[in-house]
Amino acid sequence: MSSNRYYQPKDSKDAMRFIEKLFNKYRNAKLTKDLLAYHNKLTQQVAGNIKDTARRESNPKRVAEANSMVHVMQQWTKIKLSGKNFNGQMRHFKFEPNGAHQRFKRNHIKLSHGSNYRSSLH
Repeated sequence: MSSNRYYQPKDSKDAMRFIEKLFNKYRNAKLTKDLLAYHNKLTQQVAGNIKDTARRESNPKRVAEANSMVHVMQQWTKIKLSGKNFNGQMRHFKFEPNGAHQRFKRNHIKLSHGSNYRSSLH
């Protein structure tokens, strides 16, 4: 039971995706001492272990993505400590402002014959 308690990533990209997902969950939360300590722990994890793992995998693109991720996380700390809202999220290990990602709604059109659905993007 204790061996399955903690998340064990397969490689540096898997670990970065997991931390990105965690970051996006708490990015709009009210800043507390516990949250700041947790955030700093995750930032150090990316800057230390994950970046070293990416170097060992000899993947310079992933090292650059880790640097970008650390930069976004440090910016979050500065913005939150100044009392402002963090207007964006981390996507593909980079900062993306709110509303920058265009989403399309799918409209299903059920025809009278058969069970096929036609869809159009609006």
